[in-house]
Amino acid sequence: MAIATGSKAPDFTLIHKNDSGLSDVTLSDNFGKAATVLIFFPFAFSGPCEKELCSIRDSISEYKNLDAQVYGISTDFPFALAAFASSLNVDFPLLSDCNKEVSASYDVLFEEALGMKGVAKRSAVVISKFGEVIYSESSEDLGQWPDFDAIKAALG
Repeated sequence: MAIATGSKAPDFTLIHKNDSGLSDVTLSDNFGKAATVLIFFPFAFSGPCEKELCSIRDSISEYKNLDAQVYGISTDFPFALAAFASSLNVDFPLLSDCNKEVSASYDVLFEEALGMKGVAKRSAVVISKFGEVIYSESSEDLGQWPDFDAIKAALG
């Protein structure tokens, strides 16, 4: 079960690797400006995660029209995520939660998945521009995608 709706979103700073190098991304920098969609995913370069992120990539204009910033979050390292984003031509930031603290604070961390410890569950959290969780979902099923229509409805 992901963080409860109505909760204050735990703030965080995670690392993003882009063409300019490593940079910090802080959630609260969006507060007062735009809603935020956090898409937690288990594994870079896995088929289901590729399809999920490509689906978001292909509809990113809808999220922008709803005044939302989308972040993908995984426990993979930033260099792997940068290569993953490049391979998929993803133009929204993929953030590294390699210390697993953010996934744990949003209650979307598997203790073990496929024999690996500390993997993010496939989850989605929508945060209002005021920092309140307005939608959340998480699945124990690694193959189940978030409900993108429900995410967009929460933003609208």
